[in-house]
Amino acid sequence: MAVIEAARNLLGIEDASSSEFGPTDHAVVGLMTEWIKGNQIEKRAHNGDLGGTMRLGAYPAHLRRGTKVHEIYGQDIISERHRHRYEVNVNYKDRLEQVGLRFSGMSPDGILPEIVEIPDHPWFIGVQYHPELKSRPFAPHPLFTSFIGAAKNQSRLV
Repeated sequence: MAVIEAARNLLGIEDASSSEFGPTDHAVVGLMTEWIKGNQIEKRAHNGDLGGTMRLGAYPAHLRRGTKVHEIYGQDIISERHRHRYEVNVNYKDRLEQVGLRFSGMSPDGILPEIVEIPDHPWFIGVQYHPELKSRPFAPHPLFTSFIGAAKNQSRLV
């Protein structure tokens, strides 16, 4: 949703959307149609069977140095859990970065966007994965801790 919002309001693509919500000429988020399984590339048509075609489980991401998420995690490579069929369309990456959305985490091969942020915002981070799956009541995920800290800091400014 963060990428759709940025495409609409930073790039000016009014009908930017996800193919999950219906047909669109500007699918900045789209259904996975090709992926690697073992040593083979598997493909699916947009109207094909969705069974067993999720990106599911833990996947690594490389964090860009000098970004908010790199500061939050304190490391170059993280592993987070995924459960989805839709991915950010990397074909929009360069245009979105030109207007201020930073792709701060990518898959090891540099193809799949994992994390976006707006650097000059107090806390604007969007992730492809599910941080709640690694969070516990007395051991919250670092993104949640950082978000609450940023909210506290902002509340002092009001």
